[in-house]
Amino acid sequence: MGTRTTSGKTILVINDDPAILGLFDDLLREEGYDVQQDEFGKTTDELHRHIRDLQPDLIILDYIIGREGSGWQLLQAIKMDRATRHIPVIICTGAARQVEELRGHLLEMDVQVVLKPFDIDHLIEIVESIWVLDDKVQVSPPEN
Repeated sequence: MGTRTTSGKTILVINDDPAILGLFDDLLREEGYDVQQDEFGKTTDELHRHIRDLQPDLIILDYIIGREGSGWQLLQAIKMDRATRHIPVIICTGAARQVEELRGHLLEMDVQVVLKPFDIDHLIEIVESIWVLDDKVQVSPPEN
C-alpha cells in the first residue's frame, strides 16, 4: 500500500455507518483515490439520481443498510439503468448468508463481494482488479 496516482478515479462509498465511511475514506485516499461518501441519508431514488450525476468510477456499497433491502434495491437500480450499469460495484458486507443466496444474481451483474471483517490489502486488491478489467475493456457511459 501507499500513495500513488490513480488517474483521478472517483470511488463512491455508500454505508450507513459513519465509522466505516471514515475508514474507507482514509484507506482509499491513502491509495490516491478521490473518495465521495454517502450515509444512505437519501431515498434509493435520490441516491440513484446522485450516482447518475456523479458517474463515479466505482461504487463500494453495503448490502444491509438500515432498512434491510435498501442496498439490494439500489444495486438493482444501478444495474438496470443504462446510464449507470457500466459502473463497477463492490458489495462490502457482513451479510454472508444473504450474499450467498444472491450469488447467481451478483455474478450476472458482475458485482464483486468483500465480506466483513475484511483484510485491507484484499480490499485494495479487489479495487485495483476493477481497474485492470476496466483498462482491458473500455466501457463508456451511453449517450443521453
